[in-house]
Amino acid sequence: MLKEKNKILRKLSSIKKEMEKFLRIFIFLFLIVIVILNWGTLKEMFNYKTIYGDMLSSLKTKFVSEKEIALSVPQIKLSEPEFEFSDKSDSLEIPKIEIYAPLVFPKSSQKNDLSKSLEQGVIFYPESVLPGEEGITVILGHSAPSNWPKINYDWVFTRINELNPGDEIFVYFNHRKYPYQITKKFFLKRGEEIPTVDLEDSKSVLLMLSCWPPGVDYKRIAVQAELEI
Repeated sequence: MLKEKNKILRKLSSIKKEMEKFLRIFIFLFLIVIVILNWGTLKEMFNYKTIYGDMLSSLKTKFVSEKEIALSVPQIKLSEPEFEFSDKSDSLEIPKIEIYAPLVFPKSSQKNDLSKSLEQGVIFYPESVLPGEEGITVILGHSAPSNWPKINYDWVFTRINELNPGDEIFVYFNHRKYPYQITKKFFLKRGEEIPTVDLEDSKSVLLMLSCWPPGVDYKRIAVQAELEI
């Protein structure tokens, strides 16, 4: 009787294993069929290129549309003047008074930075426009009494008062030679604001400033010039 019972239990166990095996195979085949039938949808769901492609396409469409709108607006392109190439470093040349000095670019418009830079040449005032650009380019330089020793460029603008309308000034910047012609000369009191320069017709103006008289800080001398185009 016991043997018969054990035999039945073994048979049931075997049947259970066969059923589990068959169930696993069935589930596996079922999943394969589901994947095959829905392959197109699943492919799109798990394809990262498609997901990001949609996003990039929308962005591309946005920017293309904006570009098309911009291009639809009439564009007026102004031709930029070509200036002579020069292998000289940044500098200022005034033939009439025999001046050729380095053009120094201070770190800031703070008084200490300007004072240190003035010892190395004439300086570009940081808050003005670069040479050749529309607007006012301001260049500062020291002046000293006649026969002052030529050290630290204290003398560089000593003879600036000899300049008159029509005289030429050359600014060498970024390997380009910018020719300016003097239009006027005037004097300012200490602390007096520089008169507004007429910038109509997109003028590029150069303004050179120094103390006056040479070696004395009573007034300021200003020489104004315009870029020759």
